[in-house]
This record gives sequence, structure tokens and C-alpha cells, in this order.
Amino acid sequence: MATLFPPRSRPLDDPRLPLAIELVPMRRRHIPQVLDIERQVYPRPWTMTLFLSEIVQRSTRFYIVARAHRKVVGYAGLMVFGDEAHVTNIAVDPEVHRRKVASRLLFALVNEARRRGATACTLEVRVANHRAQSLYHQFGFAPVGIRKNYYSETGEDALIMWAEGLQTPAYGGRLAQLARRIPEPRQVRAR
Repeated sequence: MATLFPPRSRPLDDPRLPLAIELVPMRRRHIPQVLDIERQVYPRPWTMTLFLSEIVQRSTRFYIVARAHRKVVGYAGLMVFGDEAHVTNIAVDPEVHRRKVASRLLFALVNEARRRGATACTLEVRVANHRAQSLYHQFGFAPVGIRKNYYSETGEDALIMWAEGLQTPAYGGRLAQLARRIPEPRQVRAR
């Protein structure tokens, strides 16, 4: 059984506490629930076909879901080519925002990028999404530019962020510090 945090003796519905989740590889059976979250958080959600085409490319892709009580409450994706990684998406059900789900998903992505030999990782985030930017800064992502009208459905710009030196001892130290603040699980349970 997956490690749950917090332990079951604590109330699981207390929104001040991290949500009890498990992190598992995204599978076809998870996609309908992933799409439910997509429709809540994105004006132009990905399709079933797009997710299916991504999750079968295991040599260059890494997609995971966070589940609480068998319900998908978040998901994230990573693409790795050579020594560079790209966070393709990360989203959490709005009902469980601020419960450390995104932190654990991003921790797992960055660890996978490092495991696959990536020395740098990039992502795009809406310029107005300051909460997400704050999370990314904790993981060493820094802004390097703007993609004008990147989100064509709303005309919003994207902030391009990069984290460099993923394989360095300094970055390993950053992750160790983050691990003290981010509850378990931070790793994906094999299925």
C-alpha cells in the first residue's frame, strides 16, 4: 500500500493539512478524471487523444497522477530530451489547492528529470499566476523571458522559467531542504 500523509489518525478533510495522497504513473484509466481537472483549470483543455499520445512515449515522457481516496486530485507531465527537461503540465483540482499536492508533483518531476540525466528544466507559466511562480522559484526556476500571447484562448503571455544545474550538489542540497518542508509521498510508487 502507498504511504499516506498525514497518517489516518489525523482528520483528512482539514484544509489546513497536507492532503493524504499517493503518486502513481498516469494510466489510461486515470485520464477521464484528469480531463475533469483540465476542464476546471484551463480555458482550452488537452484532449483524451493528446494525453494518450503522451503517456505511451515512456522513453521521453513521464506522467503522474496524485490520488486521494482513489480519486485523481492532480497530475503532472515531463518531457526529457538529452540533458533538458520540460514540464509539460501540472494541475491540481481547485478543491484541494494549498494542500501541498502541486509541491509533491513537482518534486517527483524534478527527481525524474535528474534520474534521466537532465541538467536543466524549463516550463511556461501564465504571467499572472503568481502562486505557481512562487512554487517554481522554490525549486530554483528563474524567469528568462516572455512568450507573447502564448495562451491564445485568453491572449495571456507566458513567463518562461528555467532551473539550471539539476545534477549539481547545490541543487541536490536545494531538494534536500525542500524535502524537509514537503510531506511524503514525494516519489512515484511503481505500478
